[in-house]
Amino acid sequence: MHMDADPSEVWDLLSDVTRVGELSPETFEAEWTDGATGPAVGAHFRGHVRRNGVGPVYWTQCKVTHCEQGRDFGFTVYMGGRRLNNWRYRMVPADGGCDVTESFELEQRGVSRVYWALAGWHRRRANVRGMRQTLERARAVVEAGS
Repeated sequence: MHMDADPSEVWDLLSDVTRVGELSPETFEAEWTDGATGPAVGAHFRGHVRRNGVGPVYWTQCKVTHCEQGRDFGFTVYMGGRRLNNWRYRMVPADGGCDVTESFELEQRGVSRVYWALAGWHRRRANVRGMRQTLERARAVVEAGS
């Protein structure tokens, strides 16, 4: 999605997990944990999720995997100490602003593999819709200068 904002401004917003509640249709709050105070590779945070925007409600543990200011922010979500999925935002300068791509990758092993084979199409559709909403909300924030 194109945003009329400097890639650094977009990155600052998307990598500030404490602002996720403004953007995500599922994760309504997050906080840095284990001594982390901001984005850095290896930093930990937890997210409070309301699955599909309605429930169930639960906390996930996350770890930053990609962190390049103005270009790339990504993290892995853990459940029960196991890698569950990976989220990533990439910003590329374009036309006086930047193009932003959000991506999602489910870990392909065990129960996750079975889930993805049986119901993955439904989750993929929900994720694509949620990613669009997240990026639209981010665009509104950065283009308003907030």
